[in-house]
Amino acid sequence: MNDFLVERVVSAATSSFTEHLAATRPDLLPINRNLPLAGVSAVAPPAAPHGTTIVAMTFPGGVLMAGDRRATMGNVIASRHIEKVFPADRFSVLGIAGTAGIAIDIARLFQVELEHYEKIEGTLLSLEGKATRLGAMVRGNLPMALQGLAAIPLFAGFDIETGVGRLFSYDVTGGRYEELEHHSVGSGSVFARGALKKLWRAGLAEDDAVRVAVEALYDAADDDSATGGPDPVRQLWPVVYTVTRLGGRRVADRELATIAGDIIAERSIARREA
Repeated sequence: MNDFLVERVVSAATSSFTEHLAATRPDLLPINRNLPLAGVSAVAPPAAPHGTTIVAMTFPGGVLMAGDRRATMGNVIASRHIEKVFPADRFSVLGIAGTAGIAIDIARLFQVELEHYEKIEGTLLSLEGKATRLGAMVRGNLPMALQGLAAIPLFAGFDIETGVGRLFSYDVTGGRYEELEHHSVGSGSVFARGALKKLWRAGLAEDDAVRVAVEALYDAADDDSATGGPDPVRQLWPVVYTVTRLGGRRVADRELATIAGDIIAERSIARREA
């Protein structure tokens, strides 16, 4: 058997879909669509839509992740309907802020990566393993990140082995950090994090965690023009997922509409009484 056939057999047997693509069709990997490295500092990144604020938090029995619906391109709103939070598999969820096209490609590739592993190995990859593989994907995008096309994820899931929800943040080099309470990424993350520090508490019920996430995104949108808040006129609400031992659940728009309406009403009353 020649070297080419050996390589094809080995790559087909790997439990990593990313490694399989790297060996057989590297041109299909988003991390291989690099800009020229020559004169990096002098090259302005191409105009591309950017997704903004993602928030995540733990609560007893699981984790929650939420993202606003706005994408911007410079000072223009590129989209009011973008989704930046995705189910990675039955027990984990992924949110990515940054260059929207790259973020979506990484999210889709990660979904296939986990599905491929489960089919090859006959079992779910551990939550720790999922977090590590995502870090490798982010690291592969480093050349583009250095040229202004970064995509920074948050990853969360229910750890079946330990029976708790866990949350991981990353930097552009693929460095992985476990967050024990809550975290946020994106242009409005500073304002969202301030809200999370005040509203999050140990023992938060799942329903209360959903409200905290919506309120944190509302606060971020109040101070960051790139973050879109709840929009009752267009009936646009954040994308919110919770993950527990029963699996992942996308929070229904009608539930989010009620929560957002309550928040807006309470703040309107407080402002009139001030």
